[in-house]
Amino acid sequence: MRIVFSTIGTFGDINPLIAIALELKRRGHAPVMAIPAVFKPKILPLGLEFHEVRPDIDPTNSALVEMIYDVKKGTERGLRDFLFPVLRQTYNDLFEAATKPARADLMVLGELNYAAPLVAETTGIPWASYVLAPLSFFSAFDPPVLPPYPRLAKADKAVPGFGRVVRRVARFVTRKWPEPIYELRRELGLPRGPNPIFDAKNSPHLVLALFSRVLGTEQRDWPDNTRITGFCYYDADGGNPALPPHLEKFLAAGPPPVVFTLGTAAVLAAGNFYEVSAKAAIQLGIRAVLLIGADPRNRPSQVLPDSICVAEYAPYSGLFPRAAMAVHQGGVGTTAQCLRAGKPMIVMPYSHDQPDNARRMRRLKVARVIQRKSYTPNRVARIVAAMLANPRYAQCATAVAQRLAQEDGVRSACDELEALYRRTAWPG
Repeated sequence: MRIVFSTIGTFGDINPLIAIALELKRRGHAPVMAIPAVFKPKILPLGLEFHEVRPDIDPTNSALVEMIYDVKKGTERGLRDFLFPVLRQTYNDLFEAATKPARADLMVLGELNYAAPLVAETTGIPWASYVLAPLSFFSAFDPPVLPPYPRLAKADKAVPGFGRVVRRVARFVTRKWPEPIYELRRELGLPRGPNPIFDAKNSPHLVLALFSRVLGTEQRDWPDNTRITGFCYYDADGGNPALPPHLEKFLAAGPPPVVFTLGTAAVLAAGNFYEVSAKAAIQLGIRAVLLIGADPRNRPSQVLPDSICVAEYAPYSGLFPRAAMAVHQGGVGTTAQCLRAGKPMIVMPYSHDQPDNARRMRRLKVARVIQRKSYTPNRVARIVAAMLANPRYAQCATAVAQRLAQEDGVRSACDELEALYRRTAWPG
């Protein structure tokens, strides 16, 4: 089958699709990546067909990332100022990818591509949607942490039915956001349809929850056709899974270090994270790895000892198993790789799903959480030292890793997509 994958986001959003696309290609299918142009150099070496979908993403635009990660208004501004102004172009690009040079048999669509369900509706191509974290379901029975209103999460256990309040708050606050989507639907001759933020993003055929049950389990108010697959891991750099040579040498020269990283998006809005992290590592006298990204402003200003290694990027699948623990932003991809490696973690969440993921890690007893405003050298050093000295965190992390080792998210997702194709294939 010819299957089109499309979403808009960072590598954290794209990597699970790459993992699935590569497995489907191995099974003899023809996957097509319809994503922003910035990812093209990382996709073409994999032998996957590529189609550009607007808006493109400037990987050096730290102002955009700062805007999107603003706790109070970031999500709204990301939609209103970045995604929705080019909604028609997104629709046109994906429509072409889905119909030329041949009609797709199936589409797999991410929730940030708000034009995608419209393409599925106008073309009649069967589609699956996917989510990467439980937050996306906004369940009343497993209420998420809403970044602008984190205190609401503290009441969900004490007040019966409070999850429904959280869900209503989310729908009320966002009630005017989807108007550009409704306008495009009118332009295309489509009815208004269900709420695009919460409902229309879910496929009527199949919703893939590309995470493990250690992160979240099925709830009564999830879409009926949801399938939890397990995490879908991919973090190679254009197909290259190797660590940078200087980092490989550093890891081989001493005991496991503490890794400080901000994933693929928050690293563009790092602030003083790496400066503080380096000071904490020096204060403790421990070995550390700082993954600072490509922004030179992230490199600590002080002279670093040989016990601290700085690298722009390293595949987590090769680094985390050789670390003592990780300190990160709580993105679901970073979190999944840390869980897979069986390592304790400190989470310093920014926004979106990260505060909710952080709470789930704390519930698993594998993590401590530090808010950004409290991320200071003394506090970081104190918590790192306490966690390294307490074997309970490593034991819990190892137990979770053993559970994850029984899962194969990529295989499960591909099996579900092939089954969907068999159910919906056009005659002949």
